[in-house]
Amino acid sequence: MATADRLRQYLSELKPNARALLIKELERSLVRGDADPIADLVLHELRVLARESREGGPRQGTAARLFFKPLEPFLVDDTPQHKHPYRIARAVLEPLWTWIRRDLVAAEAKIYIEQAATLSAAGDIGKAEYLARAFQDKVAVALSVALEDAERDDKARRRLIAQIGTPRAHDDATILCRGLKFRDMLGTLAGHLPGHIGNFTGEALDQALTLIDVVAKRERDAFPYTLLVVMQRLAAPWQLIRLATQAAGSDQAARVADSGYAIAVDIALAEVGRMVAELRADLRGGQGIANGALLKSIHDSARGLRTEIELSHDSIWGRELAALRGQISELLKAEIESMPGRVRRLLRPRGSHDIKPNSQLDPGEVAETELLIEFVGVCRHFAPELALNEMTQRAYSDLQQYLDSGSGALLDGLRHAGAADEPFRASQVEALIRFCRKVFGADYAAMLSKAAEVAITSAAPAAARL
Repeated sequence: MATADRLRQYLSELKPNARALLIKELERSLVRGDADPIADLVLHELRVLARESREGGPRQGTAARLFFKPLEPFLVDDTPQHKHPYRIARAVLEPLWTWIRRDLVAAEAKIYIEQAATLSAAGDIGKAEYLARAFQDKVAVALSVALEDAERDDKARRRLIAQIGTPRAHDDATILCRGLKFRDMLGTLAGHLPGHIGNFTGEALDQALTLIDVVAKRERDAFPYTLLVVMQRLAAPWQLIRLATQAAGSDQAARVADSGYAIAVDIALAEVGRMVAELRADLRGGQGIANGALLKSIHDSARGLRTEIELSHDSIWGRELAALRGQISELLKAEIESMPGRVRRLLRPRGSHDIKPNSQLDPGEVAETELLIEFVGVCRHFAPELALNEMTQRAYSDLQQYLDSGSGALLDGLRHAGAADEPFRASQVEALIRFCRKVFGADYAAMLSKAAEVAITSAAPAAARL
């Protein structure tokens, strides 16, 4: 079993709460700039598992998992509707598998699935993998025939699309066919690449270009798939564009577009689009405010594309990147602009008659607001690149001013609190300290804590006199 497979199996056995906590800590580490290739890999697998858990997708059996293994570099964790050059959505595997078993090679598939299950139960994974390779070869031949028929006969094409039933059925079948057909040469390419490439420059870049050229000379149709094999090893997938600039000998968009490696830029832009879609899904699902690491990846990708290629505003790539930046701004606008208001609702000074006896702020709402402050802080750091500068600076400035000017009133309210309203006022001050720690730092929060202790001490004798 490959290292990535073992890692995914281990992480899938963790409890959901443990996985969520691990995601949170890894993301905070990456946002702080603690670069770690292993952390990148673990975080990626955790995100995939989190999405699968939310979507409730079916889990593949051993036979299907072994069969689709050569396609791993070409799989993308995105909706099937979103086009990625030469890649297919992981969610499409289930319909493809159903089509293969039901329509393409039904008799052979039945035999393969039964034999693979028997070998897997006996623990003989080696023989199961050998069996999968033989079945892959049969499917590749049948797929080639089906695709050739679809090219010649429009009726056959419509039947193939209807049987598979995915939004990009013909493209999905083509990618599957070529992934199986080029399995061995792409496997050889992968075997000569480093397991993880932190910075795609120098020797690593030259080696990848040489290996790609060797494969492309043997089989031109395999060329786009070699790029995806390389991208799978990159810590920063956007760095795939360096193949294009190196091959073109220029960072001018027109010259890069004329090179044979122009598709690398299309692939990188589509990956940025995938991350933006993931951010959108997380925000809608209430997960976005904790996902600063994803925002950092989007920021780094956008900056890398913009700085390493001279993208004019009227170029196709320039317009596409500008559109993605606009989507990010629109997505984050509501989160950023809502933050000061949420803080005000929690920390608004109240008269004693507005406070229920012995009540407190909702701890969950306080924690969510603290995460939102942290997330907006991350947005502020990345604001210039992601077209967020003005709104982020305005929201953060409003927050700073409110926290700084409002702390005195909250401390004074705690100092004069009675027995009935003291728990609520203490919870407000505690929230204030937590928020200030995020905005002004630990020293400022420590000073507030000491002031709160003095206020509580002053409140106790006053309450006793009432």
